[in-house]
Amino acid sequence: MKIGVPKEVKNNEHRVGLTPSSVQILSGLGHKVFVQSGAGLEIGFTDEVYQSSGAQIIHSPAEVFELSELVIKVKEPTENEFKFLRPELTLFTYLHLAGDVQKAKMLLETGVTGIAYETVTADDGSLPLLAPMSAIAGQLSMVVGCYHLLKPNKGRGTLISSLDPRIVTVIGAGVAGTEAIRKAVANQAQVKIIDLSQSKLDELRAEFGQNGIEYILSTPDSIRSAASVSDIVIGSVYVIGKEAPKVLSKDVLKDMTAGSVLVDISIDQGGCFETSKPTNHDDPTFIEDGVLHYCVTNMPGAVPLTATNTLNQATLPFIKELANKGIVEALNQNKHLMNGLNIQDGQIIHPAIKEALNS
Repeated sequence: MKIGVPKEVKNNEHRVGLTPSSVQILSGLGHKVFVQSGAGLEIGFTDEVYQSSGAQIIHSPAEVFELSELVIKVKEPTENEFKFLRPELTLFTYLHLAGDVQKAKMLLETGVTGIAYETVTADDGSLPLLAPMSAIAGQLSMVVGCYHLLKPNKGRGTLISSLDPRIVTVIGAGVAGTEAIRKAVANQAQVKIIDLSQSKLDELRAEFGQNGIEYILSTPDSIRSAASVSDIVIGSVYVIGKEAPKVLSKDVLKDMTAGSVLVDISIDQGGCFETSKPTNHDDPTFIEDGVLHYCVTNMPGAVPLTATNTLNQATLPFIKELANKGIVEALNQNKHLMNGLNIQDGQIIHPAIKEALNS
């Protein structure tokens, strides 16, 4: 199969769809891999390294897309890339279609086949291609939350530590939320964990214990109460294929302390705070009602080498299957890959995406 790896074009996005070692494996299986010049340069993957791994270096993105049957990316295509898409092409990447309905409809018009990392499943019902980036985003949420609490960064001027005990609230205890909790506990914060599932809260209680941690069932009142006393509130709510529910309403902000920080990990899916709006690494925050919001849509892009290596460990088996069997056979034979199929021939295939886009 002819496989293309274009350079990512999103703001400060230096991840790349395939590492040189992944290219070497695919080339060794007889597949042709086209890598856009400079695609991995910012993380040390030079064109020479890709060439020695068996890739052909292509200088224009248009040619990468044109030569390829299967394109491997990290982030959803931008509007500038839509002109390269066509019905005969399969795109394997994060799509997050529910996060931007207008762009999703424009993507549909290209006729491209879109297999989304975030809806590929595993036997246990987990999301194996979303999980590694969720774990990274969860850990980063505490890093950026603490950084933006600093007074020079317009924060409250507090340090999450044992020196002056501070409160961190995590709403949504999936993969990202659990990593955020782990970081908050390591920083010796007082942690409020809010989730809809009592069994999930019980599971976390068994892992983290009672000392300095509260386990709270999610309700509008419990979220308001926790947010009002928190220095950092981390939102990590995810519903497969759908826009994230708004769990923290705008009116809650008036109860929060000026300079406290909201970190919205769910922003790729539209955000889980009512006041969230997408930001980027160049301009990551904004303030509303005195509360600092961090809503960067590609948080793992801050650690692109770690993120690329981790993502490839998860995606490569699926990429091999698509390449070795062909797209149609791979989808038909693997229900977990089929669950990743979001769009095809101008139609929405995934039921959750269809519901989210009101189609």
